[in-house]
Amino acid sequence: MDLGLAGRTAVVCASTGGLGEAVARALAAEGVRVAVSGRRGERARAVAAELPGAIAVEVDLTAEEGPQQLVDAALAEFGSVDVLVLNGPGPKPGTAADTTVADADLALASLVRPHVRLVSALLPGMRERGWGRILAVGSSGIEAPIPNLALSNLGRAALAGYLKTLASEVAADGVTVNLLLPGRIATDRVAALDRANAERSGRSSESVRQAALATIPAGRYGDPAEFGSTAAFLCGAPASYLTGTAIRCDGGLVPTL
Repeated sequence: MDLGLAGRTAVVCASTGGLGEAVARALAAEGVRVAVSGRRGERARAVAAELPGAIAVEVDLTAEEGPQQLVDAALAEFGSVDVLVLNGPGPKPGTAADTTVADADLALASLVRPHVRLVSALLPGMRERGWGRILAVGSSGIEAPIPNLALSNLGRAALAGYLKTLASEVAADGVTVNLLLPGRIATDRVAALDRANAERSGRSSESVRQAALATIPAGRYGDPAEFGSTAAFLCGAPASYLTGTAIRCDGGLVPTL
């Protein structure tokens, strides 16, 4: 399938590893020029060096000036940005009962505020050109809150509400807004959560992993490349009539329609 993305440009947040990197690589494979971004500058440069036409932007999006720095770097190189992929590291694990106001503020600072700033900066250009894609890497916790990930559930649900509202406002301008929800994809983040769960429960990491596998109908953790390919499709021309929705890439993990 031709996704109609050749020659387009994209900003992919937190793309120095994990799901963000997988999305950046999938888009680049479709001929998209990508701004690879993250706090690990050396890693950003290494990833960008492997992708034709890509640039690396070392940036902390939680810093007040971070989102604008990323926007400025991408526009200086590309002239315009067609695709914005919102992504960020998850907050620390923890229960809702133990969540403090300070914790909640930090969750919003990492999962909501930078993304709103990026959308505000890049959306006007998309609307003016009559074409754009905004895709957020979310979490299955939006649909089925994940135990011991209260801060992630809080921040990602808030972002989802904002993006759903936005989707209806810009659909007639040729801009789609969607979320892609991973289940248990084999990334460093999931491995770290498995270790934290093992420490909290007094079990081995392998036993925690096996218990998680038992909840996934597909019987395995997902490959980041599978997630990246799904993201590329959602950003492509064939998905032009798909907006305001959340698509799961979870191997059947969430037991609802």
